Amino acid sequence: MSATPVASREAALRIALAARALNGLDVRALVGALIEKLDTPLTESKLGTLTVEDLRVILAGDFAEQGCHVGVEPEALKEAIRLLWGQGVVNSDFPAIEAYTDGDMPGSLRVAIAANRGENLDGHFGSCERFLVYQVSPTDIRLVDVRSTVEADGAEDRNAARSALINDCQIVYVQSIGGPAAAKVVRAGVHPVKKPGGGPAREALAELQQRLTCPPPWLAQIMGVPAASLARFEEELETGEAA
Repeated sequence: MSATPVASREAALRIALAARALNGLDVRALVGALIEKLDTPLTESKLGTLTVEDLRVILAGDFAEQGCHVGVEPEALKEAIRLLWGQGVVNSDFPAIEAYTDGDMPGSLRVAIAANRGENLDGHFGSCERFLVYQVSPTDIRLVDVRSTVEADGAEDRNAARSALINDCQIVYVQSIGGPAAAKVVRAGVHPVKKPGGGPAREALAELQQRLTCPPPWLAQIMGVPAASLARFEEELETGEAA
């Protein structure tokens, strides 16, 4: 990933929502086309200069001069332009980040959630629009960052770039993840957890939170503490030796 961001946080949100309005157009394809038109970084002011005709030409590509209709209804093009301008973009789609300083939550874990809308676990690792990043302790859950995948999707190896995007996390929750992508996530030091049914992000984190005080082996390894079952065995062994 480049040192200079491909798009600002707000611009990335607008682009993702516009792609959704364009019959679920691949975000990576739209970003590439916008970069050709506007150059990097993609900013809110640059997106605000686009017109419906600009967007039609961008989507039509080599066929623009033939008046191609690009397979998108005119109203969808208008809606996408409104979103790129920032009109109708609800702030709640990017949940508010909570204050956090390193050391605030001793013994906590950093957990990423694959997300598309709001504060939900509703994304696949390779196609989610963003990762919600939380700090989770036995007594607190805080949303400390929201990371758009727009820049990662511009990389040659998307899965490696997405893994690098969350490599400060110990766990990532996803609805699904393929084997090669999972290997890259693990190589980045992150443990993938699949929850196919998805749901509110904080519900999944509350379940994790309850297990922090008595962790199963996989979680204990991440936390660097003895597993609950092993701890009980060691305690019984010490008691037996004392007797």
